[in-house]
Amino acid sequence: MNPEATKIDALTPPEELADHSRVIAELFRAHNGALVSFLAARLNNAQDARDVAQEAYVRLLQLDSPGALSFLRGYLFKIAENLAIDRIRHRALRVRASYTERLLFDDLDERSSPERTLLAQEELSRISARLMELPANCRQAFIMHVLLDRPTRDIAAEMNVSDRMVRNYVTRGLLVCQVVRDEMGKANDH
Repeated sequence: MNPEATKIDALTPPEELADHSRVIAELFRAHNGALVSFLAARLNNAQDARDVAQEAYVRLLQLDSPGALSFLRGYLFKIAENLAIDRIRHRALRVRASYTERLLFDDLDERSSPERTLLAQEELSRISARLMELPANCRQAFIMHVLLDRPTRDIAAEMNVSDRMVRNYVTRGLLVCQVVRDEMGKANDH
């Protein structure tokens, strides 16, 4: 075990943790690598992981109660996990709103050019291929919710998983769609 990490162990008396900033700095040195890895696995983006980790440290610095510092490492990871979940939800909402908006405007454009139709077919083909790479449960939940418009709680009951897990599956599918759309947009810009 890292000797610096023992200074902020859950058994450390609060009086030894008087210098709040020093303790956070020690926590950063001892656990930042693990925290960023933890977040990168959840966010699938190293930069977002570093941003969320930084925000978690800022929140720890804003703590008023020094008594909470005895559980600092666990609290840091919990804060970071909650921030990561918020970021994933925000991405999913942004992806879904963008997708819905595009569908609405595409419906208004009844006279699509042959080029646009071909691009749309290629995009759909790439999205389908990428969705097929997802695990079966993830793909099934995504299709049931996004394409069949079924509520997540119904899907969760049918798949025998939690509602939160279904939302995670749907978010993962939506992110795949957004990544493909972004890739196609970049390719078409060049």
